[in-house]
Amino acid sequence: MKQTDFIGGFAKGLKVIEAFDATSPRLTITNISETTGLDRATARRCLLTLVELGYARHDGKHFELTPKVLRLGHAYLAATPLPRLIQPHLDALSEEVGQSASTSVLEGTEIVYIARAAQKRVMSINLVPGSRLPAWCASMGRVLLAALPEAEARAILERSNLRAFTPFTHSTPDAVMAECRRVREQGYAVVDQELELGLCSIAVPLVDARDRVVAALNIGASAAQTAAADMPSLYLPALRRVQAALRPLLYPAS
Repeated sequence: MKQTDFIGGFAKGLKVIEAFDATSPRLTITNISETTGLDRATARRCLLTLVELGYARHDGKHFELTPKVLRLGHAYLAATPLPRLIQPHLDALSEEVGQSASTSVLEGTEIVYIARAAQKRVMSINLVPGSRLPAWCASMGRVLLAALPEAEARAILERSNLRAFTPFTHSTPDAVMAECRRVREQGYAVVDQELELGLCSIAVPLVDARDRVVAALNIGASAAQTAAADMPSLYLPALRRVQAALRPLLYPAS
């Protein structure tokens, strides 16, 4: 890409939008400046532009996003057939096993949920399409990282904020890479309470007709009701059936 083609102001505005999250829904100019690395004057202009366009509101001190921002995410969901294609299969899978089922894709160091069928709430946060989790300690993230060349997967881990969410979390690049190799060999990932205590999950890759991994599919369950060691025998056959059913429908990108 030519430097003259890059719109710096647009990039800064997107960085400001991304600074808001579930833990920081209301931010000041100083907060935005510290989070994004932008100077206060630039952060202020970006925020006021978002307010003028209706993507944010301002109470005199704090800024917060408005529902209009959902249009940006909805544009992706409307433009790609993947969520619409997968959702009926997720609904049937969730009903069959009596657990929540989800699909996500890899974006940077995180997974982004693109479809979900919820039976029970097993996490402290409510996961919906558009929700993000760190890739390195989520079962779908492990599947997606395992599909990458090792050097590329390690580079993602080195950019990640690796930390121990629970006593069971693999929180070093070497430990996560070892798990990714295991996932690559066995074709699925099981994560036992690494992201949150009480949560176990199992995931498989979704591949297109050219054997390219395009997304990940998982089932999440309560660790109090389902031991991680039992998840392959309980849920892998059902995941494999959905995996096989979707494969001929996932047309490769041209």
